[in-house]
Formats: sequence, structure tokens, C-alpha cells
Amino acid sequence: MHVMAGVMLDAQGRVLLAQRPPGKHLAGLWEFPGGKLEEGELPAAGLARELHEELGVQVTTPGDSLIRIPWRYGDRLLLLDAWVLRHWQGEPVSLEGQALQWCELDAIDLAMLAPADRPILRALQLPERYPITPADVAPESFDAWRERLVRALRAGERLILLRFPRWPLERVRELADTLLPLARRQGAQLMLSGDVDGARELGRGVGVQLKARQLMALESRPLPWDQCVGASCHDADELVHARAVADFATLSPVAATATHPDQVPLGWDAFRRMVDAAALPIYALGGMRDQDMATARQGGAQGVSGIRGFW
Repeated sequence: MHVMAGVMLDAQGRVLLAQRPPGKHLAGLWEFPGGKLEEGELPAAGLARELHEELGVQVTTPGDSLIRIPWRYGDRLLLLDAWVLRHWQGEPVSLEGQALQWCELDAIDLAMLAPADRPILRALQLPERYPITPADVAPESFDAWRERLVRALRAGERLILLRFPRWPLERVRELADTLLPLARRQGAQLMLSGDVDGARELGRGVGVQLKARQLMALESRPLPWDQCVGASCHDADELVHARAVADFATLSPVAATATHPDQVPLGWDAFRRMVDAAALPIYALGGMRDQDMATARQGGAQGVSGIRGFW
């Protein structure tokens, strides 16, 4: 079953949610409005029809594809196809008895959403770029990298992995702590590499990027909903496990890399197939630069992540 979801953003950046009415599956939970495609119907046309029938609006400009979520509810398998819409005529009104509300993105509790809709919110909240700090940075470069990261946050970076394997753990936490007030003001997330305890201690604005072995040992997310959890994945099994544990994943290596020259790259075809089945936002990692963004997005990715091409 192919289901379209309309991510309607107003001029204030708020998104419209609809509540599933009593008597329906997942009654009381909230979702992005939309509905099933009819046989032979194109996605853009089907979404426009559903929103007109459900909300009384006329879509004036086709939206942009955000993320496709394959999901199973019991014995029902569906593909939830989310598109971002910014232009329509008319004020949305409830034509099918459902409650509606406009919400600030950061004010939405993921637990209030239907499970299949949660990755859509995360995809909406996450940026396209995910820079990673170089692994060879010496501990003596603390001050220089603090200033570099301050500049990056002020320039608009909203998700940064603080990966400093040569540093003592406490020093990485100290760096995150000094950057945290700015990160919170900018609406950014600082990600610690594998340090769940450090992220939990620092709180909102600090998340964790799980290593593959950590990911496979967990059965549920290790942090509250307001702290991001990323997963480092390299194959389909790890991506499947990430659904229950993480908000997003990196998938690597897509291309050959200078840091891991012996690893065989996935290539874009395999990357696309794995993203199609992933059911969460995926960053392409491994040999990536900004100029790979369009290819990654066409392959269903949230965006690109990397080291050398990002600093």
C-alpha cells in the first residue's frame, strides 16, 4: 500500500498535524495528513487529491520528496511517502472529523506521533550536512578546534560529530560543554562518538553517534527523545537494527576513502537499495563532499557526511 504524507509548512515554519480519530487504528496518535494512492495515480497528484479531500486545500506547487518509509503494522505493509509542501490555497480545515494543530518542529514530542511518522519528523528536523571532526587532531589543539567549531556553528552547521579518538574522554566532554550554550541557541546538536554516558550527562543539545557494535548490543534508544541518536551502519542488518534504536544513521563507505583505502565501497546503486529499505534518515558517508549532495538526495539520502571534504 502506497500512502502519501503531506508535510505542510506555513510561513512561520510550523507543520500541520492531524489526530487519528476514535475507532481507527492508532486512534489518538498524531500524523502528517494524506492518504492512499489510487491505482495508476502519480504521487504528486495523489497527495494533492488527498489533501483537498481531507483538508479542503488546493496544492498550488508540487512538493519536494523528503523521505520514504517502508513500515509494517501487523500484517499490513505500507510505504509512507512524505513530501514537503509550502504552497497551497485555502486554510486547512477538518473535513473528516480529525483534530488539527499547527506545531513548532522542536515542540513536537515524538511519542505523540504514529510510529511510521516519527522518522518523517526527524528527517524534517535534521540538516543535509553532517560534518565529522578529523581523527588525527592532537589534544593540544583543543583551543584551536573550539574556535573552529564556534565558527562552524555560527555559520549554520546544525549537526556535528565530535570525534577525537586521541583525546581523553573527559576532554571531549569538556569541549562539548563549552560549545553547548551556543549550540542550543543555534538549534544544533553536538554528537559524541560512542559516549552515551557523556551525552546523558550533558543533556539537551548533545547526542551520541553509536558505533556498530554498540548499536547491535542495544534493544532500545539510549537517550531521551530530545537528544539525537545516530548509528554507524555498513550493511542492511545494521540498518534494520537502527530502526528501533536511532533517529538516523550513516551508511558507509559509499565511495573509496583515504582513511579506509582497503574497504570495498558500496557504490550508489547498492546505497539506494539499502536506503529504500531503511525506514529512517540516512547520511551517505565515505568519500563524500558537498558536490555529492545532489546524487545522495536523488538516492533517497538525508544528505552527506564526511571529514576531509567538510572543514
